[in-house]
Amino acid sequence: QLQAFGGGLVQAGGSLRLSCAASGFIFDDYVIGWFRQAPGKEREGVSYIYSSDGDSYYADSVKGRFTLSSDNAKNTVTLQMNSLKPEDTGVYYCAATSRQYDLLLAVSYDYWGRGTQVTVSS
Repeated sequence: QLQAFGGGLVQAGGSLRLSCAASGFIFDDYVIGWFRQAPGKEREGVSYIYSSDGDSYYADSVKGRFTLSSDNAKNTVTLQMNSLKPEDTGVYYCAATSRQYDLLLAVSYDYWGRGTQVTVSS
């Protein structure tokens, strides 16, 4: 199971921190990804992290603004979002996969948590 929390409403330029708590599988064996979906748009890959070694990767749209980290002792990943823009608005989902490729694509993930709403006002 995956549970995401930490969304909210923030002004442009502000920050939010999202967390994803995982249970029911061996955390270190999985890649944890974050995705977002704006109304009328497809689900977009934001970032992912290899739980085994903490290597993280980002979509170009968030590179330099978002930071993804993992706490393996707590089976939790945290997405720190800074310098938020209105276009970052959407429902954010965390997901898990044992695959090692195409990790910014939603179809690569097997397990999904419920989303959390992030709204950035201009």
